[in-house]
Amino acid sequence: MDALVADVVIVGFGAAGACAALEAADAGADVVIVERFAGGGASAVSGGVVYAGGGTSQQLDAGVDDSVDAMYAYLRLETGDVVSARTLRRFCEGSREMITWLEGNGVPFEGSLCPYKTSYPSDRYYLYYSGSEAAGGFRDAAKPAPRGHRVKGPGTSGKMLMARLKAAVRARGIRVLTQTTARSLIRDGAGRVTGLVADTLSDAPASVRARHQRLAQYAAKPGIYVPSLRKSLHRRVERFERAHGRELRISARRGIVLAAGGFIADREMVREHAPAYRGGLALGTSADNGSGIRMGVEAGGATGELDRISAWRFVTPPSAFLGGIIVDAAGRRVIDESRYGAAVGEKLIEDHGSKGWLLVDAPIVAEARRDGRRQSQWFQWLQLRYLLRRGRVVGQTVEEVARKAGVDPQGLRASVEAYHGDRDPVGKPTEFVRRLDNPPYSLIDISVRPNLGYPTPMLTLGGLVVDEDTGAVRSTAGAPIPGLYAAGRTAVGICSRSYVSGLSLADCVFSGRRAGINSALAQGVLDKNENVF
Repeated sequence: MDALVADVVIVGFGAAGACAALEAADAGADVVIVERFAGGGASAVSGGVVYAGGGTSQQLDAGVDDSVDAMYAYLRLETGDVVSARTLRRFCEGSREMITWLEGNGVPFEGSLCPYKTSYPSDRYYLYYSGSEAAGGFRDAAKPAPRGHRVKGPGTSGKMLMARLKAAVRARGIRVLTQTTARSLIRDGAGRVTGLVADTLSDAPASVRARHQRLAQYAAKPGIYVPSLRKSLHRRVERFERAHGRELRISARRGIVLAAGGFIADREMVREHAPAYRGGLALGTSADNGSGIRMGVEAGGATGELDRISAWRFVTPPSAFLGGIIVDAAGRRVIDESRYGAAVGEKLIEDHGSKGWLLVDAPIVAEARRDGRRQSQWFQWLQLRYLLRRGRVVGQTVEEVARKAGVDPQGLRASVEAYHGDRDPVGKPTEFVRRLDNPPYSLIDISVRPNLGYPTPMLTLGGLVVDEDTGAVRSTAGAPIPGLYAAGRTAVGICSRSYVSGLSLADCVFSGRRAGINSALAQGVLDKNENVF
């Protein structure tokens, strides 16, 4: 049995873990990162969007007028009381510095403003309205501004984000133990967390390590899009780990940071805490299995918001689809269509039995076909082609298309007539409202169900309860557990009640930095030559 010693040990090498490591190292700590695969986690397969505002340099470059107060007012509405007003204010006030800090660590951003409403911009734009800022019910309470800062890079930019953060970690000389799986925490007699037990492939043959890494990479992508492929590949990964892993113990002089992601890949945990949210596309890697949360619970940690799962039902791009109306099987309106896709998904699942259709007319379909490719990433374009082909029924009248789709004709007719009134019944802003009176009519099925052609990405939002000043994990009695911290989706954070694009990564940076610096500055229980083993 081998042993290592460090000041701070970080479990997980996604955005939260990387940011924690950078801050801890800059505070003078000797840092070790424990990572099951090669690093990146869900952050690397994400869109690479960081939610920031209050007058970032990118906003100023785009001519955007934003303030800390406006950002705070919007997020207070969006996130509720999941964190205190003081913590949310601190997050907003530090937003500009957060982007500057990321840039200082090599992460590129750009102020090219997307001119249309979308769920994710094409490669021509890197600043956009990434939430519900301009939707009805929000714009009157908080001055809207585009705050989605997409990392500058082709395609989904999470890979660029993590490539640059990894490079910054390497430049600091931080030790990274890849292909090493944290199994359990070690505590002393007083309940302080002093280390962890892991299994590592560091002594396995090079061929085994190479195959393990390759299988894990394929399980992440393209496995994220094909659950059966991911499951098969992950079983082979686990066989390598069982056959070739050896035990490694790592002691932490000052603290351990759990930044191991959420639990969307653990079907049992999802079934236990959020049974309605099954059948979606698990947004993350197979390592998002709740292991960090479970280790924290075993050490006495409290949990919160485990029933909160974000399910994304985007109808844009193309932006033309915002002119349609989303209805349920009874033909009733579901939500303001300009709301963020997670709000649409939640409404469909919680209130409408996961069933929904988008009603559009001929001009909207023609505009979608004209603009769809230009406004889309490749995967969005494929989804649009699916929706306009296999996901759509067409009729010459509202009643005919309703009958073909299995929607109540009278209910749909009533919703259309109300939509054509002086004021939209669900509050959609006037610039997105369009009359639907040019046949043929189309009902596009946007129901939440397993569907490779039009999947519903999902990620978990809850985790371990932490002290909002330090990131220390709180026990079930409410007291911080000495030596234990959590960050990112392993912890309850700013996005744990409600999610918009970029808020999870921004919270990973915010909470990761908080846990990193506080763990580094904590008073340790070991001196430099001691080992608890």
